[in-house]
Parts: sequence; C-alpha cells; structure tokens
Amino acid sequence: MSSKQYYVYILSNHSRTVVYTGITSNLIKRVWQHKQNEDESFTKKFKVHDLVYFEAFEDPENAIEREKQIKNYSRKRKEEIILKFNPKVKDLYPDIV
Repeated sequence: MSSKQYYVYILSNHSRTVVYTGITSNLIKRVWQHKQNEDESFTKKFKVHDLVYFEAFEDPENAIEREKQIKNYSRKRKEEIILKFNPKVKDLYPDIV
C-alpha cells in the first residue's frame, strides 16, 4: 500500500475576492508553482497565490471526488469551509514548508 498523499486545496488572491480549487500530490511544490506564475493560467491572471485551505487524502479517487464537490459549492459555502479551517484566512504556505 502506497503512503502517497493527495491534496485538495483552495488558493485566494491577496484581497480574498477570488478563489481557485485544485488537486495535487505535492502540495508544497504546486503552491510554489502558483506563486511563481509558472504557467499562463487563471491563478496567474488573477494573482491567486495564497493557500487558504487544504485537505489530505490517501486515495486519489477520494481526492478527485472532493475536488469536484468543492468546485460545485457556492462561493458562500467555499468561504464557510475556508473560515472553519482557517479563521484568519491567512496564507498557510509558510506553515507547510
């Protein structure tokens, strides 16, 4: 059995007006890539670089399902899960590196 982890994460911009939900098997590397604007993307265009929420999964299928679930949430519901997990809505990246 693999001990690999999969992460569903939410990024936001500095003013917390835009959110982006993604999935990765390497959270630190993926958030760093977003912060570096490594590709032409939504996160680069809207400066969505702050990690405000994440969940870890051992099963990639569960992670994929959770990502889809969160992406289908209303903006209000996304804000609720962010606030419950990260009440100050601070960038969590420094805490995970």
